[in-house]
Amino acid sequence: MAYVESRSAPVLQRVPWLPGVALAVGLGVVALWASETAWLRQWHLSALTVAIVIGLLLGNLSGGRLSPAFTPGLALAQRQLLRAGVVLYGLRLSFQDVAAVGAPGLVLDLLIVASTLGLGVWAGRRWFGLDRDTALLTAAGSAICGAAAVLAVERVIRPEPGKVAIAVASVVLFGTLNIFLYPALYPHLGLDAAAFGLYTGATVHEVAQVVAVGSAIGPETADAAVVVKLTRVLMLVPVLFLLGWREARAGGQRAMVVPWFALGFLGVVALNSLVTIPAATKSALLALDTLLLATAMAALGMETRLSRLRALGPRPLLLAGLLFLWLCGGGYVLVRWLG
Repeated sequence: MAYVESRSAPVLQRVPWLPGVALAVGLGVVALWASETAWLRQWHLSALTVAIVIGLLLGNLSGGRLSPAFTPGLALAQRQLLRAGVVLYGLRLSFQDVAAVGAPGLVLDLLIVASTLGLGVWAGRRWFGLDRDTALLTAAGSAICGAAAVLAVERVIRPEPGKVAIAVASVVLFGTLNIFLYPALYPHLGLDAAAFGLYTGATVHEVAQVVAVGSAIGPETADAAVVVKLTRVLMLVPVLFLLGWREARAGGQRAMVVPWFALGFLGVVALNSLVTIPAATKSALLALDTLLLATAMAALGMETRLSRLRALGPRPLLLAGLLFLWLCGGGYVLVRWLG
């Protein structure tokens, strides 16, 4: 027994992150499996959402009694694995998709992202008295691409894990509401199938939710919605660089905080635009990407305490609700104006 212990101890000394990464990956795999079950699929909950819930439950039910041996690996999952996941996310988009959107779609996406971010930060601070990080994370999730945007912004501004969790919960709640609301609104908005796809892609929170809404209307709506949504995702890159510049100024640094993973994301988009990746390879990489992001979500959930979420109160939800109303109403006005 002593011999076995003497052999295992050096291994953990060389790779201290192994236990935590193994735990986070295991939870990510469970989340991937659970998100594909019939009961959860009907709610269109992504593996990322399921992963943070599982992490929250395990982290809080353990009462902080998890071994410190897990800490280095959980930290690595929240940082390096998350960055890798954001980079691979670029496989979902190509510059040909952006060109297919056309000028009206690009202008609409720009206006939606800029106005939602501006309103979210301003109202979050002035009306709801939230700290900057919580307001910014909630606004980014609503403006760009839900939980994935929250995670990407988290890597630049480095907030407390609890603020990330509440931002994810807020955007998931209202994004899920869209799945039921938008198909019910469609007959009353006076938009044809293509225009409604433009509206859906520009205003619904997450890609999976956009697919769900578009599919409920028809193929023309679904195709337009997904392309507009993915173009909106591309706007994550300039937002991350702007935040990096602001972080540098706020910290009194001369050099900008460069989110290199944003450049990696852009590079993968370029690769996907120039090279035809075999379908099987692309499918495997997209599955790996989802696992990486789910792993990062699970690790964040593990280190988030519900007591910290309760301390924030209902204000983040109120902010997310305000942004939800803006996306639904303001987005509709913009679509009619640009149309």
